Amino acid sequence: MNRIDEIMKVEGFKTLTPIQKAVMERKDKTRDVIGISTTGSGKSHAFFMPIFDMIDPELDQVQAVISVPTRELAWQLAERCKKLAAHFNVRVALITGGTEKKEGGLMPQIVIGTPGRMKDQFLEDKTLRLDTAKIMVVDEADMTLEFGFLEDIDAILSHMKDDVTVMVFSATIPDMLQPFLKKYLHTPEILRIGTNDDFAANIKHILVNRKHKTAAQRVEDVLSVINPYVCLIFANTNQEAAALAKDLREDGYDLVELHGDLEARERVKAIRTIQSQKKTYIVASDIASRGIDLEGITHVISVGFPKELPFYKHRAGRTGRAGRDGMAIAIYTPKDDKAIAALKKQGIVFEEMDIKNGAFVPVKDRAARKKNDDELAKEVGKIAAKKKTKVKPNYKKKRAAEAERARRRAKRALIQNEIRLQKKERAKAKQRAKNAK
Repeated sequence: MNRIDEIMKVEGFKTLTPIQKAVMERKDKTRDVIGISTTGSGKSHAFFMPIFDMIDPELDQVQAVISVPTRELAWQLAERCKKLAAHFNVRVALITGGTEKKEGGLMPQIVIGTPGRMKDQFLEDKTLRLDTAKIMVVDEADMTLEFGFLEDIDAILSHMKDDVTVMVFSATIPDMLQPFLKKYLHTPEILRIGTNDDFAANIKHILVNRKHKTAAQRVEDVLSVINPYVCLIFANTNQEAAALAKDLREDGYDLVELHGDLEARERVKAIRTIQSQKKTYIVASDIASRGIDLEGITHVISVGFPKELPFYKHRAGRTGRAGRDGMAIAIYTPKDDKAIAALKKQGIVFEEMDIKNGAFVPVKDRAARKKNDDELAKEVGKIAAKKKTKVKPNYKKKRAAEAERARRRAKRALIQNEIRLQKKERAKAKQRAKNAK
């Protein structure tokens, strides 16, 4: 049995995920790699496998370094690595804030840590030799860039061997990451996994107008009509996530809160609670939840759209996995119209729904609704813009009555149009049910 088969047996894998297969089928195993794949696609084992395939348990030196931007991700990777490390008798060290500094003794063969703490122990304390490594992995590279840790990675790599294999994994590759990639990766093999079609296959995307309600009130409206196993609720900022979690708790929802304003100890506790699957509702920010494995997510709710539109795809992509159906619900306001239009152009099909009598109710096409609203305003405007004539008795009352009649006519037309659309939707639903049988 070769070592890759042995790794799969230890982990209980029957097949490789696309990103794992792409990495393992490379012709040149020492060539630098850029792996672009969404969270939950198996990226961790895409670099664990080549690392454990080449590791020498008898060699008392660091042979692989894995950098991640947060201590929570580092802790998670170290936990995930334990079974393989024990099987192959390999020493793994977790190097993050909050862990004890290494002081002498045997060197670990694999180091997993955050950039700043690894740099300190390598270049300042000189208690950890990273320059002996054959592989350097930069996981969640876009988050590493956003958190400002590329300088630490730069410092580490500048003191490593020229022939070290650099493997960069990320959900996205921002333009600002390109100078770093050009500096340290030599003719890298780019492995891009997943398409918009794959992404959208099992996910139903729903738009819900926030209207005059608060974020928490509209989220509660949505929660009243779905029956999730695990529901991941996204806010755009740490502050918004904290406020939303507070409001939902006060209304009786038992939830987990995960965002960057929490203390490190609280984030670790939250992640452990999430992984134990003891809570149905998780309120999170994009960055804090990135890279964290969350199993069994049936519904994702976005309160507004993120500034970086790829983040919406990452959010929605947390559900609808392993061939299961998923639902991504976005609560929007008028300021989100541009984001919605842009995502539609990228192939995402949204269904707009309202919530009435404890159920989702289809809303007619947004463009048709706007057109009707414009026609109503135009009709009323015509009356208001009539040229003034010689004032007659009861002039103002007659003008007001005429305007009111116009409003009523336009409103009746809108209602009739709504009834026609609802009839069409019901007919389509009956036909779909009939076809399903």
